[in-house]
Amino acid sequence: MEVVSNHGRETAYVEADSEADGETVLYVHGSGGSHEIWRPQLRLADRPAAALDLSGHGDSEDIDASPGYTTRSAYADDVIAVADATDASVLVGSSLGGAVVLHVLLERADEFTPEAAVLTGTGARMGVLEDLLEWLASDFERALEFLHEPDRLFHDPGSEARERSIEAMRECGQAVTRRDFLTCHDFDVRDQLGAIDVPVLAVYGEYDQLTPPWFHEYLAEEIPDASLAEVEDAAHLPMVEQPRAFDETVSEFLESV
Repeated sequence: MEVVSNHGRETAYVEADSEADGETVLYVHGSGGSHEIWRPQLRLADRPAAALDLSGHGDSEDIDASPGYTTRSAYADDVIAVADATDASVLVGSSLGGAVVLHVLLERADEFTPEAAVLTGTGARMGVLEDLLEWLASDFERALEFLHEPDRLFHDPGSEARERSIEAMRECGQAVTRRDFLTCHDFDVRDQLGAIDVPVLAVYGEYDQLTPPWFHEYLAEEIPDASLAEVEDAAHLPMVEQPRAFDETVSEFLESV
């Protein structure tokens, strides 16, 4: 792991072991995750790539921030710092990571503007089921069970993928994972999408019930230069369930722009 100093804390990231040419892609994970979710992309990278741990996740130092805008802004600081350290020009965000990418595009363009962005498992508004928010506060194991039922994080999760994901959220911890979901719940940029002036690809898993296909259709309709793609036989984490299909979709988009 590499680290970069960022607003008085250290943000950790990993770079792909690749000598490929092209623009560097920076991957941003979702709620309760870490850079590990992007291991298939780093392993299969056909261009320079990096993935970070947002503050409080993986090997990155935590922040003292309330859920919502303050947390999103701190996570955006992480992304911008690692993008600068790795010379990244493309951002790929999953779920909460997609909300952070949208925050960078809309709120921080004076500091960093990528050449393109990919959003997966993401929406312009990301309200969270009230029952899930309650379980995240009072019954973390029930929340994990809910998230790992079919067609949520995974379409038909094999035991290995499911167990790895559950263990990753446990390692992240209840407090940070709950902060992440509350930060998603607070997110709403539906009236701002027209201001995005870089090419965007919205990629959804065919069976995703957490951020359904129509969330991504809305992004593609409202962002001026946006396109839409489906990954079959996947739910909220298509880059894990169908890594080759996901990577081919992203590569085709980047080649086109």
